[in-house]
This record gives sequence, C-alpha cells and structure tokens, in this order.
Amino acid sequence: MAELDLPEFARSLVADVQATAEAEGTTTPEAFTRRVFEDLEQAGVVSNTFSAYHRTHAHEVHGYGIGESGESLDLFVTDFHLTPLESKLSKALVETRFRRLLAFARRCKEGLRQHIDEAFDVYDMCEAVEKALTEVQRIRLFLLSNRVSTATEVAASELDGLPVTHEVWDLARLHRHATSGALGEPILVSFDPPLACVSAPSTEPDHSVVLAVLPGKMLAELYAEYGPRLLELNVRSFLQTRGSVNRGIRETLIHAPDRFLAYNNGITATASQVDFVRGPDGQPTHVARVHGLQIVNGGQTTASLHYALSRDKADLTPVRVQMKLTEVAPERLAEIVPKISEYSNTQNRVTLVDFSSNHEYHVAVQRITRSLWAPAAAGSGQETHWFYERARGQYTDELAKARTPARQKQFKALNPTNQKFTKADLAKFAHSWHRLPHLVSRGAQKNFAEFMVRIEQALPHVDVQYCQRLIAMAILFKAVDLIAAGHGAGSHKSMITTYTMARLADGTDRRIDLDRIWREQGVSAALDEAVNDLCPRVMRVVTRPQGGTHVGEWAKKPACWDAVSRVRWIVPASLAGELLDHSLDEAALAGGGDAKEAAAEEVALVPADEWYAIERWAKETHSLEPWQRQLTQFVGRRLELAEDVAETQAVQALHARNEAMRLGFKAEH
Repeated sequence: MAELDLPEFARSLVADVQATAEAEGTTTPEAFTRRVFEDLEQAGVVSNTFSAYHRTHAHEVHGYGIGESGESLDLFVTDFHLTPLESKLSKALVETRFRRLLAFARRCKEGLRQHIDEAFDVYDMCEAVEKALTEVQRIRLFLLSNRVSTATEVAASELDGLPVTHEVWDLARLHRHATSGALGEPILVSFDPPLACVSAPSTEPDHSVVLAVLPGKMLAELYAEYGPRLLELNVRSFLQTRGSVNRGIRETLIHAPDRFLAYNNGITATASQVDFVRGPDGQPTHVARVHGLQIVNGGQTTASLHYALSRDKADLTPVRVQMKLTEVAPERLAEIVPKISEYSNTQNRVTLVDFSSNHEYHVAVQRITRSLWAPAAAGSGQETHWFYERARGQYTDELAKARTPARQKQFKALNPTNQKFTKADLAKFAHSWHRLPHLVSRGAQKNFAEFMVRIEQALPHVDVQYCQRLIAMAILFKAVDLIAAGHGAGSHKSMITTYTMARLADGTDRRIDLDRIWREQGVSAALDEAVNDLCPRVMRVVTRPQGGTHVGEWAKKPACWDAVSRVRWIVPASLAGELLDHSLDEAALAGGGDAKEAAAEEVALVPADEWYAIERWAKETHSLEPWQRQLTQFVGRRLELAEDVAETQAVQALHARNEAMRLGFKAEH
C-alpha cells in the first residue's frame, strides 16, 4: 500500500480539523478530539465517548467514555497544534498531562459536580465520572496529540486502588492507524510458559494450523484487556451477550468448570505470525508468541469467560479452552479468514456478512459511488465524488498514490474530505432516516452491526438511484448536525443530530425529496428553517433523561425515541409545499419489484393472530418501534378482513416480524 508520508499526513490532518471546526463553529482541539474519538470507536479501542472540556490550574480534561462492558472509565486530554511538526511532545509534558487528567478523576470523586452549573456539559461529565468510579474496575487515560511524542511508555499507576493505564495516541500512531488498512494495531500475545500444541502440516504455503489448549482465565483476561478488538472480525459475537448459548456457558463455568473443555466447542483464531518452540525434528511443539491474534469463531465463549470472571467472580483455574489457531499470510487474511469463520462455526452462525468490507452490498456501493459524479454545488462549477471508504485507509491510500502535491490537490478537489464517508457513517445516516436513532446512539460498532443484520434480512438492490439517495441522507444528516451545533448541543451533538433527523423523517412521513437534495447537493431554505425549529424541541427531551439515567444511556433506549416521537411539532407550511405526495418507495431502497410482490405474498401466509401476538409482545417488552407495533396490528386487521396489504407495508411488516423473532418473540403454532 502506498502511504501518505508523515509530514503530508500532519498537514492534511490540520487542514481537515480546521475545516471541521469552522463548519461546526467549535474549537480545533474539540474538532480534533471528536475526530479521534470516531476513529478509536470504529477500531474498538473505546466506546460511549463524549467530548467536554474543563480546565483549572490543577486539572484538565477533553472528554470521557465508559468501556463497552462497563468495567473501565476512559478519560481523554488533547494536545493539538496548528504547526505540529515544529516541536515534539516531550516525555515531561506527557507525564504532566496525564497527572492533570488523573487529578480531574480525583476531583470528580470528591464531588466536583457540586461546583458546576447543571446546564453545562461538564456537569454531566463530572456526574458520570463520579458514578463510574464506584462501579468500574480500572481507569484508562488517553493523551490525543497531533505532535510526535518522545515518550515510548508511561508507567501504570492507581487511584484509590483502581489500576490506571496510560495510552498516547500521537501523530505517528494516528498515521499508522490511518494508513495500515486495519481496524486497529495488531494484538501481540506471549505465552509463559509456552502452550503445548499439535501441528497439522499443510501443503499450502499461505497458511498453517495448530491445535492447543488455553487456560480459561488467560482468555478472559485477554478480553478484559483488548475487548472488541480481539473479536473485530467476528462482529456479532460480542454484541449478543444474551441467549441460550451464553447461559449454558455461564452455568458450566460456575457449576462444572472442570467439564468446560468437554462441553464447549472452543475457539477458532487466526494470526499473521506465530512464534514456535520447535522439537529436534524441527516441528512445532509449543506456541511461544502470537502476532495479530483475532478470534473469528468463539466470541460467545470468550466474552462469557470474561463476564464469569469479572461479574460472577467464578474460579476459572480449572477451565481449559481448546483453540484451533491458523497462521495466515497477511495478504491472504481478507480472503481466507471469512471462510474459516463461515465453515467452522457451530455455535451461533456467523456468515460472510460479518466480514463487512467484502460483503457484496458494500462492494456494490463502492463500485457505483466511485464513478458517480455529484452535481456541482452552487457557484463551484466543479462536479465531485462522494468517496465511500469501504475499508479503512482507502482514501489515504488513493491520496498517496497521487504522489505529487499538484495531483494530490486535484484528487482532493474531486474527492473533498468532507464528502468521504465510511461504513459506520452510512449506517448512521440510514438508521437516522429510518427512525432508529436509539441504535445510532449505541455507538458506531453496535449500530453498524445492527445495520448489517437488517441488510442480510432484506438485501437492497444497489443501483445509481439507491446510492444517490444514500448520499442525500448524508447531506441531510450533515445539515442537521451543523444546526444542532448552532443550538449548543455540545457533547450531546451526535445524539441530538440523529434524533432530530429521525423526528424530521417521522413528522414528514419520509416525504422529504431526497432526489432534490441530491440534485442540489444541499437542503432547501424551507427544510433548513424547519430543522432549526425542530432541533431545540428534540434537544429538550434527549437531554432530560427519564429514570435518573445519564443522557448517553437514555439516548440508547427505545423509550427515548418513544418520547422524542411524541414531541409536538407541525411541519411548517413552507416545507409542506416541498414534500412528495407519497413517502419514498421503501422497497426501492430495500429491493426490486419482484421482492415487493414476494413480501406481500409472504405476509399473507402469516396468520392474523400472529401479527396481533407480535403487537402485544412488543408492547409488553418495548422491543419494537411504536410505528412497527402499529403496523403489525394494522396488518393483522387487514388479513382478518381478507384485504390486501400494500407491498411497501408488507416489506416493512416482514422487517418488524424478523426483528421481533431476533429479539425473542416466538410464534405459537
């Protein structure tokens, strides 16, 4: 892969951050912080992150996050410079920043929030940190910088018995992350003593396989350290922490740990390199070290071991887990790993959809958008591309291939950085439009995984119009995001934006003309005015959580969307005059004519009583959206009266039924 050199990457990063800060009306450190948050969240390094700045003479903080499992508190401090190559980030300065960041945690524990106005984002942050310090098992401190650090390592510390680790994400590390094409830095695991193994020789030069038995406690600790990064090639495995498989694993770990090896199928893992201890004949006898470890099958087992150790305090000393470890040549990972997972999985099925970059849907979106010219924005006279980054680092890679400054400038003119969007962005735009803001608020990884579940349930027909409308959703989302920033959404902006767009789609019955947005590459004055009116109404509901929860947790709940969907708002007359007569054909975004007809036929085969049962179940469990509950009741009524169900409604009804079954609804036969 051609790489953008470090100086050019530094200049590009500063330019992008400045452009974002200017567009959003914020500071460059905050724009930089949010940018890094997005990258780290997509990489599985952090989750549930929020930016909020607070500084006194003794402490400083730029944001916080709560780890996916709720066991770690993450705190962030930012060092951003407009001329990052003129000075280095010294070890002394690194230690000072970390010391001030830890002082903030200590002050929160002492009740810092009592001295801060409740109207400010910082109050929410202090309250969340204070609460987290009573629940988490460790603290992680992050220093985010666009300068190169001279500190290679910062010693671990502690805060009142809680272990504290330190991570520096400097310019060099961000550059490696952006140009590696991988989701995160490779995981390196050493085994002391080495693990005994049995080698299965292969005649193929691109891979080899060994069998080994891991201590269960070691596997649990690996998950505690690396979390979803250990499973990033197995998207669903770490999302589904409920279900019969996990309960069975938990029961075995607690009541029959000695039998775990006999009862459990173990894990399937891959590595880019394995260091062996070899016998006199040169054959591997023990595994000493594994480079680039990834668990591609057995995420349920891994996460369950971790939770049994951390939450149930189970004794995992007797537990052993079998492991099939495949060493794969790095250049063949994308080709071979999906097949390993697909063919070896015998617990919860993991399909090729989990290896999303190579899924046919994303390949099709990339193929079309690369050749799709967006109309010139008003006054520019320059047609451009919306660059879909199907795999991490594609944009940087293409920019590097341009080589000369003149050609790189031309590439950026045709592919503006503000028109680059990733798979996670696509899922965020689509789910906001389709009124699923609580899923978007759960974070990039979880939202994207849910998006792929829906894609697999009904694979869209990806054509030029489909991609144009996807990009129109992106344009609308960005316009709403800018308006939310103008209304002082602050660290809650991402949640305010998705909820405002969802409420807008709901209030207009998705009759906003996406094709017009595509043609004009922007929103109309009437639509802009309507969003400005709607946004503060939505903000009041999202930022006032019910039940005493934190705003971030409240936004993840279907109950939050229930509350926002009831926000009183009437479509202004100026916007009403621009709306389409009918909502955009749902099936056009989810399949062709044959698919619609098949959906209508399939709906008719489901008894009316089952549709009514889904509605009752959804009300009792609060599992579906309000409109989905209403739709299932409506479909049941139509079938009971022997009346046809419209094809578009049939597609939506089947989606709701599939979702209900995935969440636990069982039909009575």
